[in-house]
Amino acid sequence: MTATPALDPRLAAAAAGNMVSARAKLPSTPAEKARAMAQDFESVFLNTMFQQMFAGVGGDGPMGGSGAVGMWRSFLTDEYAKTFAKNGGIGIADHVYRALIERQSAQSQGPAQPQKAL
Repeated sequence: MTATPALDPRLAAAAAGNMVSARAKLPSTPAEKARAMAQDFESVFLNTMFQQMFAGVGGDGPMGGSGAVGMWRSFLTDEYAKTFAKNGGIGIADHVYRALIERQSAQSQGPAQPQKAL
């Protein structure tokens, strides 16, 4: 029979603390959610651009030119994109954010009432 490993109370407390702090960082207002969505959009765009930038790069490199290079490079470009978007990006997130806020305000006002002809 195999013994089940005992749960260390310190690990459980640390995991619970991490979950609580992560939950506290979640966007709660519509404006915060719109900002987070805009940054995510810019991150995806930047990731695509970075992947294209590295597409022609070959060679032996630190991974020996194996299939691991492609996997590692995809993680690298994803982290580059997230970091760029989080630190201001190239301005796409600001435009997307303004468009989302405008759309939200237009939807909250409801459809425009047609004016009567005189």
